[in-house]
Amino acid sequence: MKANKKDLTTGSIPKKLIGLTLPMMMGILSMVAFNLVDTYFVGKLGSLQLAALSFTFPVILVIFSIIQGLGIGATALISRSIGRNDRQKAARETTDSLVLSVLIAGVFIIIGLFTITPTFKLLGASDEILPYVIEYMSIWYLALFFVIIPFVGNSAIRATGDTRTPSLIMIFAVLINAALDPLLIFGNGPFPELGMKGAAIATAISRAMTMVLSLWVLARREKLIIKAIPAWKTLMGCWKAILHIGIPSGLSKMIVPISTGVITALLAGYGDFMVAGYGVATRIEFLSMSILFALSASIGPFTGQNFGANHFDRIRTGVFYGNVFSVLWGLGMALILYLFNDPIARIFTDNPEVIRSTKMYLTIVSFSFGFQGIVQVVNSNINTLSKPLAASLIIFVQMVVICIPLLYLLDYSFGVAGIYSAVAVTYVAGGLISAFFNRRIVAQMQSDYTRHATAQ
Repeated sequence: MKANKKDLTTGSIPKKLIGLTLPMMMGILSMVAFNLVDTYFVGKLGSLQLAALSFTFPVILVIFSIIQGLGIGATALISRSIGRNDRQKAARETTDSLVLSVLIAGVFIIIGLFTITPTFKLLGASDEILPYVIEYMSIWYLALFFVIIPFVGNSAIRATGDTRTPSLIMIFAVLINAALDPLLIFGNGPFPELGMKGAAIATAISRAMTMVLSLWVLARREKLIIKAIPAWKTLMGCWKAILHIGIPSGLSKMIVPISTGVITALLAGYGDFMVAGYGVATRIEFLSMSILFALSASIGPFTGQNFGANHFDRIRTGVFYGNVFSVLWGLGMALILYLFNDPIARIFTDNPEVIRSTKMYLTIVSFSFGFQGIVQVVNSNINTLSKPLAASLIIFVQMVVICIPLLYLLDYSFGVAGIYSAVAVTYVAGGLISAFFNRRIVAQMQSDYTRHATAQ
C-alpha cells in the first residue's frame, strides 16, 4: 500500500504521533472548554448551582467511561482492519458499532431517569443542592443519544488516522454551547431564563449537531456506513469483538469516577464549598492534561494499524516516546499551576472557601499529572492490543487497591490535604505500574508472533 497521511504503519514515529496528537489536542481542549463554559456560566448563578454541577461530575464520568470503552473497542477493531487493508470489513464494523451505541444509549436513558434522586443523595448532595441537580440531569439524560452516537462515530473517524475532523466537530460543539449557554441560562433577549435547565438544553442542542456532522463524514466522505443488513452471526461477532475490549475498558474507566465519587462524598463532610472547589480543580486538571489525553487517544489508532501490520517495534517505540513526553509535560504544568493557582482559581469563583479548596488540590496533586498521563497512554495501547483484562487490572490496582484505602486513611489523619495527597500518590504509583506491565506485554506479544510466524 502506498503511504499516505492516514497510514500510520510507515514513516517517522514522532512525526506520526505529533500529526495525530496536535489535532486531537484541539478536540480535547474543546471538550475541556465545553465543561469550563458550563462551569463559568453556572458559577454566575451562585455557589449552590456550582456545587450542584460538581456533584453531577462523578455520575457523568461513569457514563462516559462506558462510552469511552465502546469507542476504544470500535477504534481497535476498525483500525486493525484498516491496517490490514480490509476497508469493507472496517465499514461493516463501523456500522455495527453505531447500531450498538444506539441500543446502549437507550438503556442508559431509562436507568438514569429513574435513579437521579437516590444516586445523588448517596453522593451526599444536600436538600438545597438536589433540586438543581435534578433540573440538570433530567435533561442531560434525555440527550444521551446525541452524546454516545457522535462519540463512537468520531472514534471510527480517528481509526482511519484522521484526528483533525473529529476535533473540528468537537470545536463546533463548543462554539454552539458557548453561544447558547448565556441565552438559555440567563434568558437574554427573547430566550426564557431557564437556569440549570438552560445549561443542559444548550448541551443537548450542541451535541445533536455533532451527531449529524460525524454521521455525514462517515457516510459520505469515508464510506464507512453501509446500508446492507448483516447476517445475525456477523453482527453478533462484531459486537462481541467490540465488547470484548469495550466492557473491561469501560468498567476499568468506571473505577476512576467511582473513586471520584468517594472523594466527593468525603469532601462533602467538610462542606459544599470544598466540593465546589474540587470540581473547579479537576476541570483545571483536565485542561492542563489535555495534550496527554490527546496523546493517549492517538495511541489507539497508531497501535491498531501497526498491530494489524504486525509492526511491534513501532508500537514499543511509540509508547516509549509517549511516556517520556507525559512526564516532562506533567512537571512543566506542575510548575505553572504552583505559581499561578490563585489567579486561575479566581477565574471561576470569588468565594474564598472554594478558592482555598481549588488551590490546595492544584498545589498537592499537580506534580503527579505526568504519571497519570503514562497510565492513559499505556491503557490505550494495551486495550488496542486486545489485552483489556490486563489494562483493567492496572486501573483496578491503582484506584481500588491503592487509592480508596489511602483516601480514608489520609482523610482521617490529615483532612482535606490528606485526601488530595492520596490522589497524588495514586497517580505516581499507577504510572510506574503501567510502564512496567506495558513493556512485558508488548515483548510477550512480539515473541508469540515471531514464534508463530517461524512455525509456519
